[in-house]
Amino acid sequence: MTTKLNPGDPYYIDFPKRIQNIQSEMAKQKIDCYLGSRLRTLSWTLDAFCPWRSFVVIPAEGMPTAFTFVIDAARVADDTWLDEEHVRGFAPMGGQDQIEQIADFIRDLLPGGKGRVGIESGMSNYLPEGWLTHYEYEQYRDALSGSELVNAHTIIDALALIKDKGTINRFREASRIVDEGHRAVRAAIGKGGWKGMTETEIAGIAALAMRRAGSEWEWSFTGGNEIACGYRTGLAGGACTPATRKKLAAGEPLMVDIHAMFKLGLGDHSHNYIIGSATDRQMWHADNFLKIVKATLETYRAGITPSQLAEKMMALAEDGGFSDYMVPGFEHGIGMMGDEWRIGLNDGPFPYWTNPDHVYREDEVLICAMQYACPDENIGFRYENPIVIGKDGCEALSKYPLGVEVIS
Repeated sequence: MTTKLNPGDPYYIDFPKRIQNIQSEMAKQKIDCYLGSRLRTLSWTLDAFCPWRSFVVIPAEGMPTAFTFVIDAARVADDTWLDEEHVRGFAPMGGQDQIEQIADFIRDLLPGGKGRVGIESGMSNYLPEGWLTHYEYEQYRDALSGSELVNAHTIIDALALIKDKGTINRFREASRIVDEGHRAVRAAIGKGGWKGMTETEIAGIAALAMRRAGSEWEWSFTGGNEIACGYRTGLAGGACTPATRKKLAAGEPLMVDIHAMFKLGLGDHSHNYIIGSATDRQMWHADNFLKIVKATLETYRAGITPSQLAEKMMALAEDGGFSDYMVPGFEHGIGMMGDEWRIGLNDGPFPYWTNPDHVYREDEVLICAMQYACPDENIGFRYENPIVIGKDGCEALSKYPLGVEVIS
């Protein structure tokens, strides 16, 4: 454990302190034990990727214990900062399934075998969120008879909102890796290299370059690296577009949205092209897109809200005559692996969606994300880039040059 917690490492995160902060909040809410089930919670507390159904149990005092599917337990134990005694595997055997094993473990932690147990319950438009299922809730409720199960996920959400230096550095490195992927794609499609190439081939070229640069996973659950060309770029600006076998063609746009992961920090950046040659109308769309991306990046800063930013940017689009092509959203949330989409806390007008009046604070990290879509003309562009909110602006973590390149 000590070898994995080196304060001199630029990617160091003080995980024991995170656990202590959680326990401090638990004490304030009179929670005796916390049962974490979300992917974001596992990443934020364990520093290990848990793709199988997993849980973390955090006692009122002392170290947490992770529970994952037995076939992956040794690997998780090797990755996490926890020692082997605090990583356990569950299996379909008597007393070893996840419900019975974890319920027995929790009961032993509770004073007199009963108490208040924090759980994570809610909803999301992000598929692998990891909320406790209805069946799991019923089983834990019955197995922990006499205890009270209370929804407590906002403890983690509030503590994870502002990113520490090690987390931000992980995002910076993941973004550097993404830029390597873009350079490889640009080199491959230049000088007519695009001829006969498919979206899936573009995705593979980027993936290979990023793996060589140190990426652990093309983390997006919407198809890994998302590639769209031709009419597919106009489908909501190419949003969530798994690569297909469609071939690139002259006179068509190409959107390359690629992803990397470094120590659970995420890189996500989109770059746009027009293949062969571009018409005046296509360049008009491209200029509109670049104008609003630049303005958006210049507007982000601590103290502004999502609704204020959207109001400013949609006014700019209205003045330029292209508001019909803009999806009126300019960001989505991001954190360590599994912490996606929602920005801020669950305190907006629609439960479990971003609060449009959330006030950005320094050292929040989010994805500056926008889609420009004109499906009637078979064209669209996408921009995504992790940014760190600062007092007077933002830092864009991907340094790949902004542009819509015409590739001959």
